[in-house]
Amino acid sequence: MSSYIHFDKSQLINLNYSLEREIIRSNRSGAYTSTTIIGCNTRKYHGLLVVPQPQIDSQNHVMLSTVHETVIQRGASFNLGIAKFPGNYAPRGHKYLEDFNSEPIPKLTYRVGGVLLQKELILDSNRDRVMIRYTLLEAQSPTTLRVQPFLAFRGYHELQKANNHINTAYEAVNNGVRFQLYPNYDPLYLQLSKETTFISNPDWYYKLEYIQERERGYEYQEDLFVPGCLEFEISKGESVIFSAGLTDADPETRALAFEKEIERRIPRNNFENCLKNSAGQFIRNRNGEVRVIAGYPWFGWWGRDTFIAAPGLTLATGDSSTFLEIMDTMSKDLKGALFPNIGSGTYTNMTSMDAPLWFFWSLQNYIHYTGDKKTIQDRYLSKLRGIIEGYKEGTDFNIHMLPSGLISGGQEGIALTWMDAITPDGPVTPRMGCPVEIQALWYNALCFYHELSGEEEYLNLALQVKESFEREFWSWQHGYLANVVHGEEKDWSIRPNMIFATSLPYVILDEEKCDKVLELVKSKLVTPRGLRSLSPDDPGYKGYYFGNQISRDQAYHNGTIWAWLLGHFAEGYLKLHGKAAKIFVEKIIKGFDGVMTQYGVGTVAEIYDGDAPHRPKGAVSQAWSIAELLRMMDLVKQV
Repeated sequence: MSSYIHFDKSQLINLNYSLEREIIRSNRSGAYTSTTIIGCNTRKYHGLLVVPQPQIDSQNHVMLSTVHETVIQRGASFNLGIAKFPGNYAPRGHKYLEDFNSEPIPKLTYRVGGVLLQKELILDSNRDRVMIRYTLLEAQSPTTLRVQPFLAFRGYHELQKANNHINTAYEAVNNGVRFQLYPNYDPLYLQLSKETTFISNPDWYYKLEYIQERERGYEYQEDLFVPGCLEFEISKGESVIFSAGLTDADPETRALAFEKEIERRIPRNNFENCLKNSAGQFIRNRNGEVRVIAGYPWFGWWGRDTFIAAPGLTLATGDSSTFLEIMDTMSKDLKGALFPNIGSGTYTNMTSMDAPLWFFWSLQNYIHYTGDKKTIQDRYLSKLRGIIEGYKEGTDFNIHMLPSGLISGGQEGIALTWMDAITPDGPVTPRMGCPVEIQALWYNALCFYHELSGEEEYLNLALQVKESFEREFWSWQHGYLANVVHGEEKDWSIRPNMIFATSLPYVILDEEKCDKVLELVKSKLVTPRGLRSLSPDDPGYKGYYFGNQISRDQAYHNGTIWAWLLGHFAEGYLKLHGKAAKIFVEKIIKGFDGVMTQYGVGTVAEIYDGDAPHRPKGAVSQAWSIAELLRMMDLVKQV
């Protein structure tokens, strides 16, 4: 059966094609597995088992980088692995690949002479464990399989180098071995579902290269420790499961455990199911905390991203209980009026003036989907009030309410809005003063709080904000809203931030002005992959996102396309035009069908180049990109 996501031999053996396509799978415990569709790692973030290590730093760590398999028949060996070394790829096992299928889990088929071997990859849903099932589909003579593990034991932002501190000792366990290369790390159990021989041959493999890191201007060579190999005989029709995890696995239950995991998967047999499958991968439930991982492979949990993505990831897929668990976890992080902007392990910072206001929007979505206003009033009303009062009185980073009712904020060297790229020279788009979307969110928050509490003073303040907003931000001469107002200065660059004045549940603009904003955004910013972050007419526009960190940061919000912004453009457009807008929005959604076999296979990237052909860039799988596409599907159904 050919699946919705499928690659044939000609695509797989073409390295220019196959190395640009990555798979990412995560589980609820926070572990993930990621590599390219041919198993050749191109990023330091790639690994078969990448897991949090809270006893070290709570960051993700690459435990098992990859495995190389060797098929042995009649004394001849055929290595199926592939890695990049200086000047060449070796062992070039991808040339044996016949097929890649993704239904419902990644499945590679290799042909070596008369041998047809299938390799399937799955993560345990709730444990820090990855399993690979090898099935010998065809063989004319006795066959042996050798599995060679490449161990990393390092933080996923770091690279491993050969050293003398490594503990090369191993301990025999049930059908396998246990390694703990460094103190403080969890041990790694490498086991098989049948009896095996571990052949010890400890060695370093030097200078494996990660081509994506080189392109991004980072250190890109790594040394990996290979302790030996697990070797076993496999007969025609037999399946053997290799397990790599942080706890001992019972070999006798591996086959059943593997089948149970497959049953839990949403099929990836169409576009919508790929989105739903991907949506579940961002939800992490570890130590009783339910969080949204903003993107894979390198993001942690972000306050802003969580509130923007949670409705699409959970409510749009019918999972309101997980939504509330996420909100409860985030509520514990509220400090004064602010939520953490970046959360990663035990590290947080609070530099977001919009995250607290997106909290209101997220809760509005819960009521929209469930009709349950009482839960929101009971659980969160006092927190919502605290945020509003904090903004009125003034809080960190000079975030405060002006006499006009508008919200201003900002300090030198700090970026407080979602346009938050910072280079050594400071924020690329500083936006100090009153950013346009903050006012739209503030007005929406005040109206929503009035809806929940009935307290008239908040409605009166909202009306004042609306009046001040139109006076300060709207220009009939320009025909659109200022991006930022800072005292007498106004920034008239054409950016997508003005769309939020058209899309939120409580709209701050009248219909005529909404229409002008949406038409401008449609003509200058809307593309098949999302909204550009700056009009191509602007002298500061950068159409390609590439190069080292500084070069990429300068393009990040100066032309680069963001898929998540489509949700708010579509919402504003549908509000204004109703059924007449339906076909246009549906066409945009359907256009993402073609993305499923590019870059992050079965998911949607963080960003795209501003210029055609709008190549995918940044994180291979982004929570709010997926979330907003799912929410858009719902918005279209409701028209």
